[in-house]
Amino acid sequence: MDNNKRTEGDINSTPERKKWDAKIDEKTRKLLEKDARYFLHQSMSTPCLDVLKQCEGSSIENLSGKKYLDFHGNNVHQIGFSHPKLIERITEQLQTLSFSTRRYTNEPAIAFAEKLASLAPSNLNRILLTPNGSSAVGIALKLARAITGKHKVVSFWDSFHGASLDAISVGGESVFRDRIGPLMPGVVRIPPPVAYRGIFEGDESKSLEYLEYVLSKENDIGAFIAETIRNTDVQIPSANFWKTARQLCDKHGVLLILDEIPIALGRTGKMFAFEHYDVEPDILCLGKGLGGGIFPQAAIITRDDYNKFGDISLGHYTHEKSPLGSVAGLTALEILEEEHLMEKVADDEVFMRSELEKLSDKYEIIGDVRGIGLLWGVELVESRKTKVKAIDAAEKVMYACLDQGLSFKVSAGNVLQLSPALTISREDLEKALRIVDKSLSIVETSKKNNG
Repeated sequence: MDNNKRTEGDINSTPERKKWDAKIDEKTRKLLEKDARYFLHQSMSTPCLDVLKQCEGSSIENLSGKKYLDFHGNNVHQIGFSHPKLIERITEQLQTLSFSTRRYTNEPAIAFAEKLASLAPSNLNRILLTPNGSSAVGIALKLARAITGKHKVVSFWDSFHGASLDAISVGGESVFRDRIGPLMPGVVRIPPPVAYRGIFEGDESKSLEYLEYVLSKENDIGAFIAETIRNTDVQIPSANFWKTARQLCDKHGVLLILDEIPIALGRTGKMFAFEHYDVEPDILCLGKGLGGGIFPQAAIITRDDYNKFGDISLGHYTHEKSPLGSVAGLTALEILEEEHLMEKVADDEVFMRSELEKLSDKYEIIGDVRGIGLLWGVELVESRKTKVKAIDAAEKVMYACLDQGLSFKVSAGNVLQLSPALTISREDLEKALRIVDKSLSIVETSKKNNG
């Protein structure tokens, strides 16, 4: 398998996957075969790992009753799975207004938009709702063209902004673009700021110089779209990087679109990740956990003075002002505040940093640990002692963890991405890290013995 395909880990054709499949019970196997028969196959998700019957709090559960602590969650589980208050609110809404048809509005949608505007900086108070993050990115790109009159976009290599054609056009992961082109024209990709083993060896100034050079040479660039903090393999730029990038956008008349679809809503210890950097975007994209892990809900938040294109269709999605999605979003935001989850995440960050640094000291195969809030990346490297390739080690660790009831994804081929529910207990955090510890030990020991 081409290593370039291993950006998200689950390749489904490796020896470790075959070992996993051999342990599946007959009932589960039959269902997985039906799933593979009727759903269109695609990389990274076919065939599926297991069949789920229940999710609650920090965990998912399969047909036979095995529970996994879910440190993946598709980034929708900020308030945990099946939060009782959210289920109650959605159930109540179903009894009255279940759908809001075009040309009409509804109280839940208005209240949701008002709440989003109240949480953002005062100059960001115009909202458009949409059912998914890719659509939010599409709306942002269209709005940027309308505002600036310029069609070109700058983005980072290795970034992810969604799976629709416009989103993969500005995204930087090759696995999503293979055999799909031609894509949307006018996209200029630049190397991202990567602190560990990056193309510029951790020198962010080189990435900023690259950005400035491109903006100065391409006069028809209207937008710079980026993840404030890259979710997949947890790349965290400095405050200086974002302040300088914001200044460069202002200097060249370029809108800054920040994609926080997977990382906003408390994941980093703040409601929005850009709050760590004392900068503000021109357009903010939200999604995933915005629907509380139950309803698909996304949004853009933008400036009030951009509200001048009533004759342009920016979104117009069928479920744009969904009463159910709005109730889900509003309730999720309320839960984040009522349960003081941002404060909890700040405490959990201290714990995670301490414990993961201990593992880094313990295992030579760990090259780097980086994180913020409850978003962590453990980057594996080839050990001088074991000589195991980092991508093989990462997969072995992942399946060893799955065996013991911990689910997470592997990103960039060799980064264990740990992203639990923000509601997770300290006891379950400790349990998860014990599983990671044991799995790393299994991999290192087995390789030494076989070597």
